[in-house]
Amino acid sequence: MSLNDTPRATRLHIGLYGRRNSGKSSLLNALTGQSVATVSEVAGTTTDPVYKAMELHGIGPVVFIDTAGFDDEGALGELRVGKTQDAARATDMAMVLFHDADMTEELAWVAKFRRHETPVIPVVSQIDTLPDRGAALVAAVTEQTGTKPVVVSAVEGTGIEALRAEIVRQLPEGYASGSITGALCQKGDLVLLVMPQDIQAPKGRLILPQVQTLRELLDKKCLVMSCTTDCLAATLASLKEPPALIITDSQAFRTVYAQKPAASKLTSFSVLFAGYKGDIDYFAASARKIGNLPKNAHILIAEACTHKPLAEDIGRVKIPRLLRQKLGEEITVDVTAGRDFPEDLSGIDLVIHCGGCMFNRKYVLSRVAQCRAAGVPMTNYGITIAYLLGILDDVELPYGNYEVL
Repeated sequence: MSLNDTPRATRLHIGLYGRRNSGKSSLLNALTGQSVATVSEVAGTTTDPVYKAMELHGIGPVVFIDTAGFDDEGALGELRVGKTQDAARATDMAMVLFHDADMTEELAWVAKFRRHETPVIPVVSQIDTLPDRGAALVAAVTEQTGTKPVVVSAVEGTGIEALRAEIVRQLPEGYASGSITGALCQKGDLVLLVMPQDIQAPKGRLILPQVQTLRELLDKKCLVMSCTTDCLAATLASLKEPPALIITDSQAFRTVYAQKPAASKLTSFSVLFAGYKGDIDYFAASARKIGNLPKNAHILIAEACTHKPLAEDIGRVKIPRLLRQKLGEEITVDVTAGRDFPEDLSGIDLVIHCGGCMFNRKYVLSRVAQCRAAGVPMTNYGITIAYLLGILDDVELPYGNYEVL
């Protein structure tokens, strides 16, 4: 990814779902104007989901997801369907392709997306191959879904522009208005970013949450300064007025809190992303439950990205250390990375998630919903650290009502 690219996690995710050979890959190629997905008459050509980032007129940066047929068979087929199920969790908008009179599975997927409040566009695909029964299929889909489908032919180019227009029309409410910093700062405010450049910082560049936050602050026309933790005192001393807001790495909360001016609000990149990517009400309330966990609590730490653990790793070393200082040595702490997240959360007393910068909001919220359904508290790195340091009430949260569960 170049410096000018929009990160995939911030793009609208549009998934194509249907049976094998229903025309998903051909439709993706037609929508993007590129041969990004392999097309074949052999059923099951698409195995793992194919992600294609592009700009869509009327929306901006999006990601199209081409998935394996949900009717795949055999042991490998089950794995492919599992990948399709996982892609559905990250889907902001779904296109379900209909191509046969038997619509049982397609209708089940439409219902599944609607249960999760995911906008669905029914599509009658490959209309060029249905000269005799196309009208009947369109009527049946309309009756069964309550929505008139978009009729397309990737080969002839029929309906492609109509489908693009329908995507724009069904843009999820609030999609374009998401903000990282919320109402914590406004035009003209001085914002100080405290960014430790330790062994975990990538050499020669900033981590994604820092970059995205900095860009938003520039767009808001804030005045932005930055420093490392060891230069914080000198930076504050150089200012005529204290910054309106200080945003720090959560790992430096203790040091920054001790030095911050009383007039400056304090938060962290991870706390900001708790609101930007997740359910900050649930995260804040869940963190306040940590002190009531049993001495033998089973805690799951979930990382969005996979990386080689380094010394003093925040998720594998620092947070477990703080938890043991609070709860004792009998707790069990497990770590998952990437999309490796257990379906069965029984026996887990708390989930602590990273900021989720590598996931889109829809995917993080699917994990929140899973935890809620299982009755498992879920919070995130920054809010956990603030609670364990005893400063959560002094940290600014960007959204939510912060009600106790």
